[in-house]
Amino acid sequence: MKILVLNCGSSSLKYQLIDVDTQAVLTKGLLERIGLASGIFSYTCKGEKHVTECPIPSHTEGLQMVMNALLDPVTGVIGSIQEVSAVGHRFAHGGEFFSHSVLITPQVLEQARSLTDLAPLHIPGNIMGVEAMATVLPGVPQVAVFDTAFNLTIEPKNYLYGIPYEFYEQYGIRRYGFHGTSHRFVAKKGAKMIGKYWKDLKIITCHLGSGASICAIDHGKSVNNSMGMTSLEGLTMGSRCGDIDVGALLYLMEKANLSVQETNDILYKKSGLVGLTGGAQDMRDIWAGRNNGDQRCIHAFDVFAQRCKKYIGAFAAQMNGCDLLVFTGGIGENAWFMRHAILQDMDWLGIDIDMELNDRTSGEDAIISVPGARVTTAVVTTDEELAIAIDTYKIITAK
Repeated sequence: MKILVLNCGSSSLKYQLIDVDTQAVLTKGLLERIGLASGIFSYTCKGEKHVTECPIPSHTEGLQMVMNALLDPVTGVIGSIQEVSAVGHRFAHGGEFFSHSVLITPQVLEQARSLTDLAPLHIPGNIMGVEAMATVLPGVPQVAVFDTAFNLTIEPKNYLYGIPYEFYEQYGIRRYGFHGTSHRFVAKKGAKMIGKYWKDLKIITCHLGSGASICAIDHGKSVNNSMGMTSLEGLTMGSRCGDIDVGALLYLMEKANLSVQETNDILYKKSGLVGLTGGAQDMRDIWAGRNNGDQRCIHAFDVFAQRCKKYIGAFAAQMNGCDLLVFTGGIGENAWFMRHAILQDMDWLGIDIDMELNDRTSGEDAIISVPGARVTTAVVTTDEELAIAIDTYKIITAK
């Protein structure tokens, strides 16, 4: 069965066509600058990359271009549009409505629309993708997979903030946590790698990339996540600040005479590793700068590592232990030197790493702890698109 997986933004659209039976990616692509004068459509098929520059007036026209590429007699991968059995959509936020993936209905779409204030940069684009798909492939079932859904098992003691309770009641201000699709996927996969069932374990998953979060998973349930109401809280990220004293932020706004929008721009786009280094956010560049004695790269590297170490320790304390520690995402899977830094001096928790094995593991699934370590530590490659395709398949085939 072939599932089309979409991740739609307001002016961009990523897609993959996945054969769920073989878990093979048949083709994938990206549409950029949708709605602007000049758009870019790039896709990879049969090992070759194709790039077209042309206007993409709307998501509907963009998706029609995708369909045409899928059916192209030379570069296409399907012979008929009927081969697309369903469409799975990544939704950035499910609020308190959605604790699992769901078949998209008018009611679901309306509930999702009501959550726009929680993710104003993402949900409108998510909805545009669903509506455009309904025009391009009418009658084909569509499924919404929510990035927050897995974290709805977090209890009030971990999701409530210490502000007047009525703000939670009126505006939904609470911790939601993100990267849930990835955390769930690698927790299951990591457990399988060590011959265990994930619901029998206490697992800490570290999704480390330009966006980064850590999740505590106790016997199959997310019990805490480093991200909060938004994707700003928690770890220091590529261009996002992570944890910050709100008082310091208010002080900065007053001193620098910053508007809410200017502050928002600083926190999301000019902070994190970019802000600390003065422009670098690729961990390989920061590592090189650190080794060359660049003081700002040294600070950025150390801040990132220490934030990760702090959350791993805190979540192990909350769960009264940890059986499996997982590293995933672009940094988690590939930056052996960052894993090395994070995992130093963690023997108190039962973490005992074969550093030689860690240092030669990059971009592949591997156990990097020594045999018999109290906490098994693993590098696990994530695949959120495959996770979305699997969820979509299960929903449309459920009896």
